[in-house]
Amino acid sequence: MTSPRTYHHGDLRRALIGEGLQLARTGGPNAVTLREATRAAGVSPNAAYRHFTDRDALVRAVAAEAQLALARAITDRVGETPSDLAPAEASIERLRRVGLAYIDFARTERGWFETAFFTQDTHANDGIVTLDDEIVAPFRLLMSTLDEMVDAGALAPERRPLAEWACWSSVHGFADIAVHGPVRWQAASVIDALAAAVVEAAITGVRGSPAPGDAAHPTPHPS
Repeated sequence: MTSPRTYHHGDLRRALIGEGLQLARTGGPNAVTLREATRAAGVSPNAAYRHFTDRDALVRAVAAEAQLALARAITDRVGETPSDLAPAEASIERLRRVGLAYIDFARTERGWFETAFFTQDTHANDGIVTLDDEIVAPFRLLMSTLDEMVDAGALAPERRPLAEWACWSSVHGFADIAVHGPVRWQAASVIDALAAAVVEAAITGVRGSPAPGDAAHPTPHPS
């Protein structure tokens, strides 16, 4: 449970989302409630209903912030891609870093990872992941990275459609078993190696058979 903090002035909606993020960070989405968020902010539970119609509305707002946190972690890792790589090689390295950053975030921010995709839009959205009718930031980054691979000649245009689903399914599946499954009992170095292998397999899968000169082994886990 969080320690009570007295809310004095400003944007109560943002304050409640902030408290919700703290609750989610330690307890996942099930810990996010209007009562706990308002208690931590030091306001009455009724005050929350001016900004959130119910608990689900607060959870959706917190999930959106967790998605942004994940997107920032991915962007930071991608931003460290070496500048001396050829365009095609660089685009592949960026996709590699997207996958590894995703898995690392799940391992280090378990509560936010669980919350990020706890809820989403349920209406038809043409094979994309949306929340409040917007493509969620991590999914948008993945799609953009794959588009850049096509532009750089690292991914054949005919292999681009729905490639994000092949990548995301592999990486998210491993992230989930690394957090909740038997993999979580392995040493960190073992999980790092498994993560690298999974990401490399996803890259090979979406690209097809490796072209001559492609690395035969996974790239070491970036620091």
